Amino acid sequence: MHSSRPSLDAFTLIELLVVIVIIAILMGLAFPAFQAVQNQARKTQAKNDLVQIVTAVNAFYTEYGKYPLLDAQVSANADAVFGDGTNPSNDKLLNVLRMPSGFVDSQNAGGPQNSRKIVFISPPDVKDKANPRSGIALQDTTVNGVSVKAGEFVDPWGTPYVIKIDADYTNQIEINPYSSGAGAAILASGVISWSLGKDQQLGNKGDGKFTSSDDIISWQ
Repeated sequence: MHSSRPSLDAFTLIELLVVIVIIAILMGLAFPAFQAVQNQARKTQAKNDLVQIVTAVNAFYTEYGKYPLLDAQVSANADAVFGDGTNPSNDKLLNVLRMPSGFVDSQNAGGPQNSRKIVFISPPDVKDKANPRSGIALQDTTVNGVSVKAGEFVDPWGTPYVIKIDADYTNQIEINPYSSGAGAAILASGVISWSLGKDQQLGNKGDGKFTSSDDIISWQ
């Protein structure tokens, strides 16, 4: 007679459940860490984009002795803002900096802004037209209630980058867009740029303060 014994190679139902529970716990612990790494990567991408924007605008000034689009877009003695949803969008400014022909300024005898056909910046087109992220938007759309125009340079969360230029050539930006936490009220710079971050609002959920916000700025 042979005694019957359970196979040593098989798992019991309890053992399988224990393994599944352990895997679920490990995934639960890993997911927040993955999100944090992903968000940090997006912040790094946004910071790099902002540096490129500021560098491109300054390079345009060095080449032409003036900042782009100021004659056509703003009045004298005021800082020019692009991309904040209230002032002109940043698409025409980016076209001047990235297109060989540049934007034609109707107030400047119809001449091109970038007459020497220099490419100062070359961001990629977004991968998804309907859900633009990290690049040049390819169509008019709305991202989480934020309006995006075709041709605008958007951050990794789909919000257009905001750019502020010293229109009266005092080498000062007046006033700092943040009420606190982002340096002096008057910034000693010819151009600044910023991203509203993951919450897509200025400061911490719209409070206008840089401290403890998820915004990314070019000047710090």
